Amino acid sequence: MPETAERTPGEILKPPALSVGVLGWIRANLFNGWLNSLLTIIALIFLWKTVPSLLRWLIIDAAWFTSGAQCREVDGACWSVITRNFRFIIFGFYPFDQHWRPTVAMLLLFGLLFLSQNRRYWNKYFGWTWILGLAAMGLLMRGGIFGLTAVETGKWGGLPLTLLLSVFGLTAAYPLGVLLALGRQSRMPMIRWLCVVYIELIRGVPLISLLFMGSIIFPLFLPEGITINKILRAQVAIILFTAAYIAEVVRGGLQAMPRGQYEAAESMGLNYFLTMRLIILPQALKIVIPPTVSILISAFKDTSLVVIIALFDLLKTTQTALVNPEWMGFSREAYIFVAIVYFLGCFSMANYSRRLEKELKTDN
Repeated sequence: MPETAERTPGEILKPPALSVGVLGWIRANLFNGWLNSLLTIIALIFLWKTVPSLLRWLIIDAAWFTSGAQCREVDGACWSVITRNFRFIIFGFYPFDQHWRPTVAMLLLFGLLFLSQNRRYWNKYFGWTWILGLAAMGLLMRGGIFGLTAVETGKWGGLPLTLLLSVFGLTAAYPLGVLLALGRQSRMPMIRWLCVVYIELIRGVPLISLLFMGSIIFPLFLPEGITINKILRAQVAIILFTAAYIAEVVRGGLQAMPRGQYEAAESMGLNYFLTMRLIILPQALKIVIPPTVSILISAFKDTSLVVIIALFDLLKTTQTALVNPEWMGFSREAYIFVAIVYFLGCFSMANYSRRLEKELKTDN
């Protein structure tokens, strides 16, 4: 009889090498069946054929700090269209010698957003910090006091304007959307129907129409000699449009709340305001985090539509840089840069929402 290996009582049998670690993951996810294996092989062949040439165009053969004429002599991408026009793309027509002001304003905003990711800072004092920070940003951008040269809003542009429209717009649209959702659920017919008419009317038209109305039609109804800043009109249009969509998302969260929550609040003697603030809204808003973030991401991307009313946001300044004959024909590189900026903003929002969902344990 063949000899059998003897095993000591304390010996631990290890799992097969192909079922654990990297090899185990590859086998379980990429080669678990003939169809999955075939698709994996096709994908690898596709990557083998495309990735090397793409990297060669993007990096190896690319021009980074050359003139437009020199860019036309290379086979790779012309990133010089970004590096040579970087300050105009980022700051637009803002005075060249004052670029430090929007830079500080953006750094201040990024600092506030970074601190907001940590829930330890979520208190009333941090709310005042946001208010003071936003006021400081406006002061830096506008100037006119404390020795800062006044810069009219018509010269604001580029990335600071994009951040202004998106951050201010989303910050104001969210509480307005919550109020509209509560109004649509109200037992008072007048308030309920006003909210219904507003929500359905705004959701029934595209954002581009609201921007046109705010930029062209609305000034016709103002008294002679009275004007409202174009940036402010665009900002209001974005807020009103986004709030209508947020209202419907929040209304779905309110309807998902079981009746027992309301009855428990009534048994404790809580009025409507305390019931909503302490019991209903905290749970409803946690439920609708994923669709709410989707709305906010869409709104962030839709701020690029202000280009049609001649506001020089990041997209418009990029298009203006391409008008220069020296840089004509390099629109691919310019739009890739703009796409990366928008992707970073959207990915940051999505990543933070996932982390917030996990911290609040919305699945429980």
